[in-house]
Amino acid sequence: MDPFALNLIMIICFVVGSGLIILEAFIPGFGVAGVFGVLLEFAALWATWRLHGVVTALIALGAVLLLIGAAVFISYRSAMNGRLSKTLVLRDTEKAAPAAAPADWTGKSGTAVTALRPEGQVEIAGVRLNASSTGEFVAKGTGITVTGAEGGRLIVRAKS
Repeated sequence: MDPFALNLIMIICFVVGSGLIILEAFIPGFGVAGVFGVLLEFAALWATWRLHGVVTALIALGAVLLLIGAAVFISYRSAMNGRLSKTLVLRDTEKAAPAAAPADWTGKSGTAVTALRPEGQVEIAGVRLNASSTGEFVAKGTGITVTGAEGGRLIVRAKS
């Protein structure tokens, strides 16, 4: 192969491989971009070795390793407090149940947020709570009344 073609292969592989490795820094996991980026970097190193010798190939290897280290650092920093961390974190918060004991809810009315088969969630006064029906199926959206408490869960029945 002539030296011009090897130089062209070396430059294209290094530039495209570097771009793919940097792209991989912003994509969670080790996927296609990272694999092809590393393969292109190896092709660039091979072309450098064939055309310019071992010393130049080792210098290029050092540059590739620095690039990969920088990509890993950028990815880690982004995962901890950058754009990537904002995509992996739940933004909405739920209202916590008040500190009242489950027995304090006895006699209150609310709505079934999920179907109770016999367990599910109900909403009473804007607060979601775990509940169990007295054995019957209660459809989502049905009005309920709290009849008691057992452990940390309310016992409810459908309003008649």
